[in-house]
Amino acid sequence: MPIALFLAAFVLQTRPAATTPPEKIAEAYTQFLLAHRLEEGDDPTGAIAAYKKAIELDPTAADVPAELAALYLKQGRYNEAEATATQALKVAPANREANRVLGIVFATRVDDGNGDRPPRNAGSADENVKKSIQHLELAIQGAVAESDPNIRATLARLYLRSEQYDKAIGLLGDLVRQEPGWSDGPLLLTEAYASAGRTADAIAWLEQQTEDDPRLLPALADFYERARNWPKAADTYAKAVKQAPRSVELRRRYASALLNAGGRDNATKARDVLSELTATGRADAQQLYLLSQAQRRAGDAKGAEETARKVIAQNSNSPWGYYALAEALEERHQYQAVVDALAPVIASHANDAAKSPTEQAFDSSILLPHLAFAYQELGDNDKAIAAFTEARRRSPQDPNIAGYLVEANIAAKKYQTAIDVAKAARTDHPDDLRLARLQAQALQKTGKANEGVAILESAMKAHADEPSAYVSLAQLYSDANRGSDAVRVLQEAQQKFPDDASVVFELGTVYDKQKKYVESEAVFQQILKKDPQNAAALNYLGYMLAERGERLDESVNLLKKALQLEPENGSYLDSLGWAYFKSDKLDLAEDNLRKAAEQQRTNSVIQEHYGEVLLKLGRYADAVTAFTRALDGDGSDIDRADVSKKLQAAKSKIKR
Repeated sequence: MPIALFLAAFVLQTRPAATTPPEKIAEAYTQFLLAHRLEEGDDPTGAIAAYKKAIELDPTAADVPAELAALYLKQGRYNEAEATATQALKVAPANREANRVLGIVFATRVDDGNGDRPPRNAGSADENVKKSIQHLELAIQGAVAESDPNIRATLARLYLRSEQYDKAIGLLGDLVRQEPGWSDGPLLLTEAYASAGRTADAIAWLEQQTEDDPRLLPALADFYERARNWPKAADTYAKAVKQAPRSVELRRRYASALLNAGGRDNATKARDVLSELTATGRADAQQLYLLSQAQRRAGDAKGAEETARKVIAQNSNSPWGYYALAEALEERHQYQAVVDALAPVIASHANDAAKSPTEQAFDSSILLPHLAFAYQELGDNDKAIAAFTEARRRSPQDPNIAGYLVEANIAAKKYQTAIDVAKAARTDHPDDLRLARLQAQALQKTGKANEGVAILESAMKAHADEPSAYVSLAQLYSDANRGSDAVRVLQEAQQKFPDDASVVFELGTVYDKQKKYVESEAVFQQILKKDPQNAAALNYLGYMLAERGERLDESVNLLKKALQLEPENGSYLDSLGWAYFKSDKLDLAEDNLRKAAEQQRTNSVIQEHYGEVLLKLGRYADAVTAFTRALDGDGSDIDRADVSKKLQAAKSKIKR
């Protein structure tokens, strides 16, 4: 700009009413130019002196103290920068440079200050954030697009700090478009979206950006996780891993997303990823824990157990290794082993719950439900109830723990206690469908089926978009000998949820209980046509044929397929043993039924089946034990009078 024009601008800048004489303005301008030259010549001391002289000559020119404040800022002399910029704003409150300087000065004080010591009245971090935002907004006012990107970036960070997320998103969106080389911008923008709870907007933006910038793939995957879209999260992490194959964290998160996505194929992929990570010998306890989970879900329960024990060996002060071990042992139905592993550990940390959070080294509360389940499977209902009661005491607001305690009381035939616990829990969780189902089930056991039905009919209206609500009501209808109502509800559910296998499965069981075998078989064939690997459907259809003594070869084949998928499932072993019994293959029957009976000692039907094959084999004393267990067990689906007759027949054979 020509000097004459620059001087004109200098003269015409906003000034108070009492103006400086023209000759002093010209002299001040000369000092101002000198200050600029000295500053550019790396003589800040001379520049400061010239700026001060210019201010002395013309105290009404706001640009001079603003420029001096900027020089102080460059030198890290924040207190002097603040004082001088404040002087400029007294002359011209909208001066952009002075506001910029003050905005940066206050920003440096947000985290305990920088440079020289802040004054005693520097204020709190929140106050400094507020002041910094106020001045930086004035600094870019009217010229946002042309203003310094660094200032806008600082302002955006302050918006995030002060939870003004929509402002941050607007500013960062423009910045990211205008400054494609700014690496922090996209991540700050996604942080703003996340903090604002605008997950869908973040996903839409990242899906566009990742095509050109694969560095954002982990951020996109993270947002898919937030949205619980696990398949897309896993696919995106897979792409991210290809971009950064050495990243341990990305591979771990990829494996975790695969596990959350569900399915044996995904579990197998997760196992392979984690196996590669742990093979390096640098695996931490978290990676080993995930590997144990992946192995178990991929069908390798033994491998899961071995890995869980490695987690414990690596960090015995964490409950997660024991948690993984319990799940692996449960998968193999080794309930006594669960008790042996967990009971001593829980006992040794019995007093940890009374410690402060900082003192607690081991939270055994997550292990209590597994210990209780194991006791329940072993038929020790009192210990199961005691463990669930302690778990409920530690987590009184957890509806899942309350549900476990209700189930344990139902298994122990303590139906009124089950009703009371469920009713109390539903006071805090009135919309919990599982608690409603359990309360209704307990009521049905006490002869109050109509009260239970009323609860579930109301629950189904409140949960009209959940298939499990229809299934629960249908089960209770069926148990209350209202089969036609059960079919009606399930057919209605089929119309609403055509792809939900649980609804179709329950319809097949209801038809079976009504002795509508053709209809029941057609339903299970329909399930298997869609999913030939559905182990539960293979087992149900195979057992149904065995129970009727029909097409026994087909029954055996179906049940063998089910056991290939779940080799140690006690119910499936019982079904196959029963099919062999009906085929008069007693040795094969005894082998499978023995394994099932040892595993599920409280299952009355399984114990009765085992007793029958023992009776036929002439092992009368063992048959007495099995029939006695059947009568002492859960009592479900047996004719107690008929079992008692078989027990007496076995006893009479012994006497002979």
